[in-house]
Amino acid sequence: MRLIGTVSPDRPLLVVAVREEAAHLDERLPVLLTGIGKINATAALATVLACGELPSQVVNLGTAGALKPGWEGTHEVANVLQHDLDTPVLKALTGRTYGAPIDLGAGGGPTLATGDLFVSDPAARDRLALSADLVDMEGYAIATVARRAEVPVRLVKHVSDEAGEGADLTWRESVDGCAKVLAAWVRDHLH
Repeated sequence: MRLIGTVSPDRPLLVVAVREEAAHLDERLPVLLTGIGKINATAALATVLACGELPSQVVNLGTAGALKPGWEGTHEVANVLQHDLDTPVLKALTGRTYGAPIDLGAGGGPTLATGDLFVSDPAARDRLALSADLVDMEGYAIATVARRAEVPVRLVKHVSDEAGEGADLTWRESVDGCAKVLAAWVRDHLH
């Protein structure tokens, strides 16, 4: 975890998993580098939100894999779900819902599936494509922490690859270009 800049109530906090995705962000807004995965994202954002002033909003920027053909470009996520938590089984066992999908209010945007699995297997991609359009490894955790802290949250993802075979190589080749596009989105959409 690394916080670059100072969190204040008059500015958004940019939350990014790895430095490669944040490489082209300017320094006018604070940036939190969380590390990869739900646990790292949860621990980093919860720590920052608990230790000081709250930002005007949390904006998670990052790359995502496309689960369906035709998904490319930059998208603000409308709904996010956890794909590696068996919510129906847990509800049957406990009578309570854990890990329910989160509506982020960005109507018309994609559904993002978050899990601690880098999707490089075509069978996993096809299974996830039944319930989501894009896949990442931090979005659900960031949305959950921000919501619990009562801070508005947005998830903005740029498609880096088609999840499935070869996604790891494609991500490495495309991450710098994705970081440039995400930095341009910040300049165009956040003040």
